[in-house]
Amino acid sequence: MSNKIRQPLVAGNWKMNGNSALVAEFNEKLEALNCDAETVVCPPATLMHLFRANSFSLGAQNVSHLNNGAHTGELSVEMLKDAGCTYSIVGHSERREDQQESSGLVALKAKQCIEAGLTPIICVGESLTVREAGNVEKFVGEQLDALTATLSVDDLSKAVIAYEPIWAIGTGKTATPEQAQEVHEFIRGYFTKVDADLAGKLRILYGGSVKPDNAKTLFSQKDVDGGLIGGASLKAEDFISICQAAN
Repeated sequence: MSNKIRQPLVAGNWKMNGNSALVAEFNEKLEALNCDAETVVCPPATLMHLFRANSFSLGAQNVSHLNNGAHTGELSVEMLKDAGCTYSIVGHSERREDQQESSGLVALKAKQCIEAGLTPIICVGESLTVREAGNVEKFVGEQLDALTATLSVDDLSKAVIAYEPIWAIGTGKTATPEQAQEVHEFIRGYFTKVDADLAGKLRILYGGSVKPDNAKTLFSQKDVDGGLIGGASLKAEDFISICQAAN
């Protein structure tokens, strides 16, 4: 199925980077952004209030699976909405590894977002060890199993999936367009077995060292509907170029 029926989405994940000066630069340079892709910037929580999100949407890098209460350091969906967020990344590989977030917890966070009207960008993906062992589909499939165990078809229709090969994050390595398409096709095929209409409309992003010089080729793959951008999202010119590559 052609990805032309799905509006591309490009989301920038600043991770633990950025400051008020960078926000000011983005506010200025992205104000006149004109591209076919829906655009999201996910800065650290301390910078959210500084954005003037006119031509792009604001997203969080993480969210709690709990509503409120004595949970020091956590941010609830309502807090994120109050800060102007309409998206939140959930289950990024760095949180799965650094904070030992399980696939079950990731699913609960996605559910929390959907029920509050936020769109979760749900990350899945494998390590180099898993890939070299030939277990990519088994590993990613188990991550998806946790989602379908918690989220209904209607829930999933309000979510975005991001495939991030962990071995290609921050390493300078990038999956070839063919490797990216292969896993994206597997993910779409997985959801086809759940609900064919859902699978046709579900946006699946590629996240793994996307740069201005490879974005167009990656985004032209049949089942790649945009990107979750890391390092290149910290440079306004690069991020704009990547967004325009989705045209």
